[in-house]
Amino acid sequence: MSEHFPVSRDTFDEVMVPNYAPSAVIPVRGQGSRVWDQQDKEYIDFAGGIAVNCLGHCHPTLVGALKEQSEKIWHVSNVMTNEPALRLAKKLVDATFADKVYFANSGAESNEAALKLARRWALNEFGAEKSQIIAFKQGFHGRTFFTVTVGGQETYSAGFGPRPADIDHAEYNNLDSVKALISDKTCAIMVEPLQGEGGIISPTAEFIQGLRELCNEHNALLIFDEVQTGAGRLGELYAYMDLGVIPDILTSAKGLGGGFPIGAMLTTTAIAKHLTIGTHGSTYGGNPLACAVAEAVIDTINTPEILAGVKAKAQLYTDGLNAINAKYKVFSEIRGKGLLIGAVLNEQYQGKAVDFLNAAMAEGVMTLIAGASIIRFAPSLVIPDKDIFEGLTRFEKAVASLTA
Repeated sequence: MSEHFPVSRDTFDEVMVPNYAPSAVIPVRGQGSRVWDQQDKEYIDFAGGIAVNCLGHCHPTLVGALKEQSEKIWHVSNVMTNEPALRLAKKLVDATFADKVYFANSGAESNEAALKLARRWALNEFGAEKSQIIAFKQGFHGRTFFTVTVGGQETYSAGFGPRPADIDHAEYNNLDSVKALISDKTCAIMVEPLQGEGGIISPTAEFIQGLRELCNEHNALLIFDEVQTGAGRLGELYAYMDLGVIPDILTSAKGLGGGFPIGAMLTTTAIAKHLTIGTHGSTYGGNPLACAVAEAVIDTINTPEILAGVKAKAQLYTDGLNAINAKYKVFSEIRGKGLLIGAVLNEQYQGKAVDFLNAAMAEGVMTLIAGASIIRFAPSLVIPDKDIFEGLTRFEKAVASLTA
């Protein structure tokens, strides 16, 4: 039995690298959409571990899948395959445009695989000249050196020396800015079908369909980063399904494992064939534990009832936040789609999103931010309506305390 000893927020400063500044709250257990800290204070979870806990905490189906698999087999090398990985891949292929799946452990890794595949595909099919990748300002694709360079936020990519080359950034929802960059040397466009970290910004139909047409015109691949928008978050299994656009490569993570680390890259047979034996890999990718949990997630969320429920719950949030705003006049806009919602602070409260997050925490509700002036909500897709109402009541107290 391993030895347990008391730890606190001070322990973080003592033993952890200082790249995070975590809250003083240390959650120790969760059930559904409620979480309890070391002092046994209860919180309603509107953050979902940043759109990860798509079925809340300790969902019995996920706990059951993990327990069952934990007594069978935990890990095998990629010299072999395993049953949970094959079942999960089959379910993802059957439910999407894709023919083939590659498993990783995170969104960044899934995006890394997508970008490497796009470059390899272009090299093999068209030659070394075709290497340009176009992405978007304020986009976010992960923290590996390749993905952080493709991400369009200078603060995350600067200060680490020379970056991967031939990556250009256009403006989201501005098709002309893409046209100004694209050519037959472009190998791929990488885009979020709703910008998450960049501010909960939905694409216009003209923009997202225009990207598909430009890619077709220039023999470039369209890569959808669905790390945050996928796994039912926006009310479809994947966001592309509601946009009338099919990508060539799609990446998934976050909600896919419901809290267990897993990522996936989905693509077609014609593109996948370029990742030949030895070209890419991951020690833990396709791990039986992760795949067993993710299979349970897909089985649970990919139903008409759950996906319709996401849209209904989204309306409760929108209505509730608008009602709060009618009283306190703090937001300029409530935006987003499904259960990825951004409450945009107005001129008077610019830069104060973290104050709202802290005030909400003090009232017993966990929220997120997306930039300095947007409060982000990404709760469980199955959060009970009563928890939405109770959480919004607590959030309103936080807003009242800040505006008093």
